[in-house]
Amino acid sequence: MPLHLIKLCVGIDSVEELRAWRAQRAAQGYRSVCPTRQTPKRADELLDGGSLYWVIKGQVLVRQAIDEIVTGDSGPQPCRIYLKPDLIETAPQPRRAFQGWRYLTPADAPPDLPTADGEAIEPELARQLRELGAW
Repeated sequence: MPLHLIKLCVGIDSVEELRAWRAQRAAQGYRSVCPTRQTPKRADELLDGGSLYWVIKGQVLVRQAIDEIVTGDSGPQPCRIYLKPDLIETAPQPRRAFQGWRYLTPADAPPDLPTADGEAIEPELARQLRELGAW
């Protein structure tokens, strides 16, 4: 069973903004990466189908599958968590601010948003449907 990570997406206000920033960096030849000071001790579990869930403006809204974890020798952020480029929107899940990253079990991870014709349901609509008990 895969294990996931959760991390704040600092400086980003929406999934669309994250998607645009990732596309710009990819066009410049950069891989999608999350640099960190701490190397995950449970890396094997993360690489077994795990994802990094991004908290944007106090809610988990999107995830990226973890592709590779590379640890360097020195520097302020010697560990690089490389992510697959696809952003998968999730059901919004409130989260308080925290520092660094945390492990996230599959039971605690929000589900992916269902798609209709390849388009994800708007997060606001999904929130309203959940509040009404229709979803």
